[in-house]
Amino acid sequence: MKAKSLLFFTGTVLLFIVLGIIHVSQGQASSGFITFWQNVWNDPQQMNFLLHSRMPRFVIGCLAGAALAIAGMLLQTMTRNPLASASTLGIHAGAYFFVVFFTIFMPASGYAHPLIVSLAGGLLAALTVTFLVGKSLDPVRIALTGLIVTMLFSSLTSALQLLFANEAGGLFLWGSGTLMQLDWGGVQFATPWTIGLIIFALVVSHRFDYLLLGDEVAIGLGQNITITKAIGWFIAIFLTSVTVSVVGPIGFVGIIAPHLVRLMGFTKHRAMIIGNMIVGAGLLIMADILVRLISQTSELPVGAMTAIIGAPWLIYLALKMRKQSKSSGQVLEGKVRLTKLKPFYLGLVLVTLVIIIFSLSFGGTSFTRLAELPQELMYNRYAWDFRVPRVFVSFLIGMMMAGSGLLMQTVLRNPLADTSVLGISSGASVFAMLFLLVFPQTPVIFVPVGAFLGAFLTMLIILMISAKCGFQPIILILMGIAISAVGSAFIQILLVRADLYAGLALTWLTGSTYGSSWQDFNIVIIAILIIFPIVISFAKTFDLLAFDDEVAIGLGIKTGKMRFLMIVLAVSLTAVSVSVVGTIGFVGLLAPHIARQLVGPRLMKLLPLSLSLGGILLISADFLGRFILAPKEVPVGIIVSLIGAPYLLYLLKRVNSVKAK
Repeated sequence: MKAKSLLFFTGTVLLFIVLGIIHVSQGQASSGFITFWQNVWNDPQQMNFLLHSRMPRFVIGCLAGAALAIAGMLLQTMTRNPLASASTLGIHAGAYFFVVFFTIFMPASGYAHPLIVSLAGGLLAALTVTFLVGKSLDPVRIALTGLIVTMLFSSLTSALQLLFANEAGGLFLWGSGTLMQLDWGGVQFATPWTIGLIIFALVVSHRFDYLLLGDEVAIGLGQNITITKAIGWFIAIFLTSVTVSVVGPIGFVGIIAPHLVRLMGFTKHRAMIIGNMIVGAGLLIMADILVRLISQTSELPVGAMTAIIGAPWLIYLALKMRKQSKSSGQVLEGKVRLTKLKPFYLGLVLVTLVIIIFSLSFGGTSFTRLAELPQELMYNRYAWDFRVPRVFVSFLIGMMMAGSGLLMQTVLRNPLADTSVLGISSGASVFAMLFLLVFPQTPVIFVPVGAFLGAFLTMLIILMISAKCGFQPIILILMGIAISAVGSAFIQILLVRADLYAGLALTWLTGSTYGSSWQDFNIVIIAILIIFPIVISFAKTFDLLAFDDEVAIGLGIKTGKMRFLMIVLAVSLTAVSVSVVGTIGFVGLLAPHIARQLVGPRLMKLLPLSLSLGGILLISADFLGRFILAPKEVPVGIIVSLIGAPYLLYLLKRVNSVKAK
């Protein structure tokens, strides 16, 4: 070990000891750091708190931090991806979904075998990501695939939590990651598994060193890389599952710690495992200290704090990767399968009218006969004031989401891009929730205002950071992942702090057209009449951005300014959508891609079809949400997720054929 590395490691150990001393002195009943250590030796009550509440919390924090850091290091080695971790690969989301599912439908099995349940969920998520990515080891591709798999599992989890609120109500805090321990039970469960897996990793660590040389070199040296990678994945997923089963999903420790250890100068996996044990434990303990400083009277999720700490680090990695990749994306292509557009659009209009009529005729419990429908809509005040605007708002919001997704896919040259991927929807949700949860008596008009502020503030942060690199797609996507994580962290904190209004907030977060009025219709119409003419007027210029930057610049296009304009337009569409119906994903991903496979990549052909498909998708989802469990309603965002998930999985698998050469 080099002298510099030894010096850094020694300083890290000393810092960890200091953090540990501070951590065990904290608590709701603590009288302060100095007073606690002066009185604890003579006060039986304080000693009891120390031994049976604070020490278990400290030990489980050390075990969890070490496990997550080592898991992240191994995943980064297996994938040769500096962004890989249990959270970015969807392992946390898969494990959490399985825990919620078993808690609701098979509680006896879930409580009896929590490790097996979380392990199954994490393994399913990891297999899904690796299957969808295939042999590609591109860091951004893996990170984006992991993000969307996380979105899929998170949507399903939100659906279960909303539909079975009583059964899953106690999982909000745990689902955000918490070190709270009432006794030594969690430590006793996690210790043998964690220590055993770490020892196993140390024994086989020399095998991982060969992977750093590249697959071909490792095979040339006689290594069976398939077995080595299988061992690495097994250890990483198992460590993550143990952690999730005890403290819940905690992200970003697996990204930050391995990079800090490498910065210390450690290059061999045996040394890196030891370094990650200390650094990972120290990071998680530090995050828990900060959480308890912020809220000394109530429990806040430590996972939210690690996300807030880790997001700037992920942005730093994104900016660092800019130097390694000068590419600004690839050309988006499609297939022209439709040559006769007029008959197709005529059929599309007829389908849309049929869906609108079906939706208008359903009153929540029964259908109105077609002959009686005009009279009911004209003379039934409830139908005119709520049902009619709801149907039209659903269609128009679907159009806006599809338009926003199309613009983002064009500017990023990626068929999986959307404002939800960039974190803009998450930012809008945070500010809207501030009014829903923190100020429940505030007039509803302030919720859209909050969504607008959040969306544009998020956009401003993204633009300020990425402006110097010409809004490169790789930077935008990675910053979006980071901002989404911070937004989710704040949302989790707000949900935990205002549990009384969690059902209302969760309904809005999953996206709901319930309560849409003519006022909402007017807002949406005005936004469409302002934004879409601008898009049409710049359509030819935007088409050129689908090519390589050198081609666009050679044709006289100022790519930076055009990207800025496209982002502003997309964000404006998203802000209006979120302010009216909440956060709804997948529409902006699915509609443009389907359109691209039918009419090709030209924007003027893509735009009308994308808007039509987006409207049809959302109005259909709204109708199904009202009809399936009538008279109860399922939020439209959940229905869209359930409709879009199978197709999105297919899209992720076929993404290489969608992109250009």
